[in-house]
Amino acid sequence: MPQPTLDAIDTTRDWLQQARRIAVLSGAGISAESGVPTFRDAQTGLWARFNPAELATEEAFRADPERVWNWYAFRRELTRAAQPNAAHVAIAQFQQRHPGRLTVITQNVDGLHQRAGSQGVLALHGNLMEDRWLDAPRDCCHAQHITDKLPPRCITCGNARRPAVVWFGEYLSEATLAQAQQAASNCDVMLVLGTSGAVHPAAGLALSAQTSGAEVVIVNPNPSELDNAARLCLCGQAGQIVPALLDF
Repeated sequence: MPQPTLDAIDTTRDWLQQARRIAVLSGAGISAESGVPTFRDAQTGLWARFNPAELATEEAFRADPERVWNWYAFRRELTRAAQPNAAHVAIAQFQQRHPGRLTVITQNVDGLHQRAGSQGVLALHGNLMEDRWLDAPRDCCHAQHITDKLPPRCITCGNARRPAVVWFGEYLSEATLAQAQQAASNCDVMLVLGTSGAVHPAAGLALSAQTSGAEVVIVNPNPSELDNAARLCLCGQAGQIVPALLDF
């Protein structure tokens, strides 16, 4: 794997030092460095016969809620075993040193940015470790008043709890996406970490940053679909490169 040159790292670092506003867009690759399987890699063991895309839908949950709940419980176990890596930590520590200067936008649902200490994380696809109601909650629906069965349900009306992630066929949170679009349009530098650039509307945020005049820098061990939108592509792992970019 070719390593990024010192000139490329120094140039990126200069841009970051001069930037008033920085946006970080992270994808599955940064979490994979912490040992979190990518969405399709989570299809292992007892779950090898299932297509993840067929489990990550509202229709699948309504058809067999226990099976889908248990698959997400399995993914939660894998996520709990993972720890934030050096890239997560460097980003969080930079935010602490430079309040209000860096916004984290992530496609990941594992919460590793938050666990590293990052504040105000814009989690486009939700949070794997949290639940929400399947149907619009009624007055009787309280998270403290649920059954012991899996998935948990409201003890009064039977409304089910479900993972608080965005399933296939669902829209992203309008408020979260609007905040992410604003951060992308207003930043001076965007770091794109560990994403293939194939998932929209997340990938469009890098294009918005470029269109608005930001310096877009991609950190990825492999080529991505956003490479043509970048001023620089730093080939390598985020955990190795990002700490060197943000150590000021």
